[in-house]
Amino acid sequence: MPWTMPAETAPQDRVWMSFPAPGASALGDDPGQRREAREAWSRVANEIVRFEPVTIVVDPGEEEAARAVLDPAVSVVVAPLDDSWMRDCGPTFVHAEDGSVAAVTWTFNGWGQQTWSKWDNDAKVGPLVAGLAGVPRIDSDLVNEGGGIVVDGNGTVVLTETVQLDRGRNPGLTKADVEAELADKIGIRQAIWLERGLYRDSQTFGTRGHSDILVAFPSPGTVLVHAQRNPEHPDFEVSREIRAAFEGGADADGNPWRIVEVPAPEVLRDEEDFVDYSYINHLPVNGGVIACSFDDPADEEAARILAAEYPGREVVPVDARPIFARGGGVHCITQHQPSPRAGGSAG
Repeated sequence: MPWTMPAETAPQDRVWMSFPAPGASALGDDPGQRREAREAWSRVANEIVRFEPVTIVVDPGEEEAARAVLDPAVSVVVAPLDDSWMRDCGPTFVHAEDGSVAAVTWTFNGWGQQTWSKWDNDAKVGPLVAGLAGVPRIDSDLVNEGGGIVVDGNGTVVLTETVQLDRGRNPGLTKADVEAELADKIGIRQAIWLERGLYRDSQTFGTRGHSDILVAFPSPGTVLVHAQRNPEHPDFEVSREIRAAFEGGADADGNPWRIVEVPAPEVLRDEEDFVDYSYINHLPVNGGVIACSFDDPADEEAARILAAEYPGREVVPVDARPIFARGGGVHCITQHQPSPRAGGSAG
């Protein structure tokens, strides 16, 4: 049966999240860090639920902490967790030919068996969410994460060689092997391979180069690209590579890309290293866009660009610095479930 992954701007039934679990890389070691993480995750959930339903998976014993910071409208489900990155361990939702919804459950192994990661519980989150959503499950042996694929909803996917071809994920697989599996599971017709991701995301506690911090597709034929404008930052060259991958190219139907640069924040470093702050890591929801903000001079320009590229949607900035300090952004901690297409059913 042919499956297709719709654009993120398609109507949604729900957004899924996971609450920072004890021992998670995202939670932190002291009470202040734990409070900061819980509040950061809850701010995102509480903004999304103004637009559409949200369900958050909470580790046993964390229900009280979750309820203390979450809007009562957010649904809570209790299940064992290792970490808190629903985009990556959760399922990727797709449409069947009849418009109904199904869930692709990738193989999750802690971002390529990272030494700091645990994944026994998170590897079961994809099937768990598929079951809670009440939709058919499509299992894949491909080691992949939702943050490692960005689609335009019309057959194009953006990948990075350092993720899908990572020896810690899929040793021995070729680009053709990966593309064949993605064609089968999410209906891609062409793949755009980037050589690498952002500098900080490629360091010890990163994903090794997820694409959902690099590009986004707000409408057919348009691609938003992360643009680091300061040559002092290592991502200055990465940004040029991203743009070059689309210049002169076309979508799966042969239409030239319209490229829109979204500036990186002006801040270059935090207390550890160069930052990978990116406004690309936003989440479209029904009638809105949950956007990353960084208390940075570029926040306003980025919000204007998102408002122009997502017309009719309210742009809602959320301080993403506490999330990025832990390894990701708004998009990374959420997983959207599309609505059935006309004539389809939820499952």
